[in-house]
Amino acid sequence: MEQNVLAGATFCTNSGLLTATGAETVFDTTVDIQYCIDGKAYVYALNADEVTPTTDYVTGVAFPVLVGGNSVAGEYGEGACVVWGLDSDAAVKCVMGEHQALDSAGNFVVAPQFPTVPKDLCPFAYQIVKAGATAATNVAFGTANWNATGFTNAIQNILVMPSRPQTS
Repeated sequence: MEQNVLAGATFCTNSGLLTATGAETVFDTTVDIQYCIDGKAYVYALNADEVTPTTDYVTGVAFPVLVGGNSVAGEYGEGACVVWGLDSDAAVKCVMGEHQALDSAGNFVVAPQFPTVPKDLCPFAYQIVKAGATAATNVAFGTANWNATGFTNAIQNILVMPSRPQTS
C-alpha cells in the first residue's frame, strides 16, 4: 500500500534557491526547480531578474500595502508571510497571508500564518516581509525595491509546506 502514499502529491524535488535583494524589484532562482502538482512532473528553468508578481494568485488583485511605522503614534509597522509557488505552466505566482503588527523592536506581535495555497500551486519558497518603524513609506510587495528604507525580508526555500513559517 505504500505506493499510494504520494498519490496526488504536490511538492518540489529540489530547492530553487530564491533570491530577492538590492535596489530592484526582480527575483532570481539559481537552479532549475523540479516539482510536481497532483503527481505530474514539471520543471522551472533557473531564471535571473524575473519580474516579481504584483497580484495575489488567490484573489487576483494587487497585494495590500504593508503600512510602515509611526513611532510617534505608537505604531511600528506591519509584516506578512508570502508564499512563492509554480503553476502547471511553470509560471511563478505568489500568495500573501494576513498582515500582522510589529512591536518597537520590529518583531511580530502575533506571528504571521501561511496564506491559503491552492492545490494547483506548488510552493517552492516563502518570504517574511516587514515594513518596520523606519519605513519611509508604505511598502507594496512586488513594486517596492527589496532594500527600500525600513523594508526587510527573509526567504526560506522549501520542498513542501512546513507546519508554520519561521519568523526569527
